[in-house]
Amino acid sequence: MKNVTKKIVLSATLLFMGTMYAQQEKGITGNENWLDSWTEFQPKTEDYSAPTQILTGNITKDTKLTKKDTYLLLGSVFVTDSTTLTIEPGTVIIGDFQTNGSLTISKGSTLLAEGSETDPIIFTSNRSVKKEGDWGGLFILGDAPINKFGNASAVDFGLKPSSFQYTSYGGDNVESNSGILKYVRIEYAGKRTKDHGYFNGLTLAGVGKATILENIMISYSGGNSFNILGGEVNLNKMVSYKSKGNDYTFNYGTQCNIKNSLAVRSPYVSGVNGSRSLSVSSYEEKGEVDFTKKGTAVKAQNLTLVNLSKDLQGDIKIGLVDEAIYIANHASLDITQSVVSGYNPAVLLERSIIINNENLEKIKFSKMYFNNCNGNIFTEGNTNNEDLENWYGSSAFFNVYSKTSDSETFIDSKNKKYPDFRLRINKIVASTED
Repeated sequence: MKNVTKKIVLSATLLFMGTMYAQQEKGITGNENWLDSWTEFQPKTEDYSAPTQILTGNITKDTKLTKKDTYLLLGSVFVTDSTTLTIEPGTVIIGDFQTNGSLTISKGSTLLAEGSETDPIIFTSNRSVKKEGDWGGLFILGDAPINKFGNASAVDFGLKPSSFQYTSYGGDNVESNSGILKYVRIEYAGKRTKDHGYFNGLTLAGVGKATILENIMISYSGGNSFNILGGEVNLNKMVSYKSKGNDYTFNYGTQCNIKNSLAVRSPYVSGVNGSRSLSVSSYEEKGEVDFTKKGTAVKAQNLTLVNLSKDLQGDIKIGLVDEAIYIANHASLDITQSVVSGYNPAVLLERSIIINNENLEKIKFSKMYFNNCNGNIFTEGNTNNEDLENWYGSSAFFNVYSKTSDSETFIDSKNKKYPDFRLRINKIVASTED
């Protein structure tokens, strides 16, 4: 196993250190750092204006939120009855802590939230000292297919709709259009409830591929950052920062293309039950889904998944670091040209997945850069991963393995205000150790 890794490391390192193009090939990519200007990695330092308008109950007619006002989400707010909610660039919407403020775009309604690079739309907490899970979060519900029986379901996070239909999602419309979410930041969402667990930063349930989802940053979520339930979505330039839950969760038959996106984890803010950067499943309970329908399938390109630790080995030893990617049975992941750095291990397959050619064809890792991980790809509960190492260590996949520090791996990961998580290939010296 070690010899296989040595060969792949040495040959792949020579291959990818040759040109400037190679330096931009893996992980988030761009000639410039696209995280600049619209993101915020220190949201606690931001001071937003006090609310001037209150949003509560149902929004049943076309409404526009403007930058000149600051809005308070009081309790469960629903956009219903085929209504369009438009949000101007630079608008601030604040979730109420006491009433667990949240915003739900019900099935058939539309959200037009198109911020700009210099004037993003911001959802944040109303507490003076902000913490993970201060408020509910944002829900967008559509009528694209899911794999549950009946092709329909409802979100159940303790929302308080006046009608069940306002929390339902799923249908037959792959081209479903729920609107635009672009240049948007969602901060401190994902509140924990007594009976329903954690809310999430952004829940996309049954959302169709005509919906535009680009340049969205979710930071300090108490639950998952991006929670995607069924539907067919294209995600571009997503950012999850220091979530207590998973960074990206895909379930219930989601068909997703995600590219040029980032997850930054911290072992010091993760949930007590463990958290991952990428979780790919087709169901929670096997009996609730129709296996004649599509299982969850995710295609990912140019992702950077990084765990920032002050003492990685020490944090692993005391159980603060989990796997980066978890793949459940009956789900598929095809990920390429991506970086996984600082996890324990890089990838974990659910124990019920039989390791054979048929299943491994559904789980593809190619042109990957695995750095500083405590092991690469394992099956849950099995410490012998020789078969997986031999499969994914084949030269056909062009996977690279290394042991380098964050400062050597990324252009500027320590910059607190304007970090740059693009890969610095020319500074990497690959390890020959497994």
